[in-house]
Amino acid sequence: MNPARRSRAVVLRVVQIAVTAGLLLLVWRLADGADAVSILVAANPALLVLAVALLILHTVFGALRWRVTAAPLGIDLTRRRAVAEYFLAQLANTALPGGVLGDAGRAARSRHHAGLGRAAGAVVLERAIGQLALLVVLSVAFVMTLALPSSITWPPGVEIGLAVALSIAWTVTLVAAVAARRSSPDTRGRLTRVFAGIRTSVAAPGVAMRQVLLSAGTTVSLLSAFACCALAVGAPMSPLAVAAVVPVVLFAMLLPVSIGGWGVREGAAVALLPIAGLSGAQSLAASVAFGVCALTSALPGFAAVWSSRHSPSRGAVAGSTARESSHPSLIAPAEEPS
Repeated sequence: MNPARRSRAVVLRVVQIAVTAGLLLLVWRLADGADAVSILVAANPALLVLAVALLILHTVFGALRWRVTAAPLGIDLTRRRAVAEYFLAQLANTALPGGVLGDAGRAARSRHHAGLGRAAGAVVLERAIGQLALLVVLSVAFVMTLALPSSITWPPGVEIGLAVALSIAWTVTLVAAVAARRSSPDTRGRLTRVFAGIRTSVAAPGVAMRQVLLSAGTTVSLLSAFACCALAVGAPMSPLAVAAVVPVVLFAMLLPVSIGGWGVREGAAVALLPIAGLSGAQSLAASVAFGVCALTSALPGFAAVWSSRHSPSRGAVAGSTARESSHPSLIAPAEEPS
């Protein structure tokens, strides 16, 4: 990395740290932080342990989905290595500024023999599939809150904004799906190859059903973990509230302005969870509990660090192979190493 780029990276990290601290301070003042601390101190430890277990399960499902996504692109990961790398990525994403450094790392470590293009494409696509699964749950639940009698009443601005955001998201998804269906690996053009790679990783024979099942597992375990955290702080949420409101809070974490989503998640929780009947302090406590549980569930990533430092193939993804490529790349061939 040249000095100018390094300086920009340092400035970005400092800004993200400042934003995280500023958002947490703002939410603390708006949501009665002292009351939230009292609620957290009295939280049910058994439910928090259950939340950690569910988040560990979420990580395992995600790792297996990554393995399924990467295989059609020519990257063969053993189950053990996929899980270890995914835990390491989750640890980095949770603890470091940016929220994507862990994913960049697992892409880089899985590039050997397959090339960085396909390795990065597999990681990006796996994460996108996970977000799509959460989008499906949110969309169905949002429609249900509008069509059926429920305790959830959206503020007009939130309802309209969410409807517009969902419409845009589904339009982009459908356009990508149509383009992927019409693409061929043999067709020239970078974008065409990207869509062909998507089709291969999602709809290849025997792949689609595994993608659906693993994505269902990741989504259910993730939302259930948040529900456990809310229940642990004395704020039970109905299944419909969990499905309709919690995904919006989690999507807010995608904004790359803080460390591990901290501050952004708490702000979204304090703004939105009262729609489901929680107080501001309960919303803040539930979000902080979820963040702590997420960080705890990623601690097995340290085992992956230790393993990589004591592995004879340090720097590569041990236990993985790659088939040289009749497989489409999600990134243009020019980005493949020679």
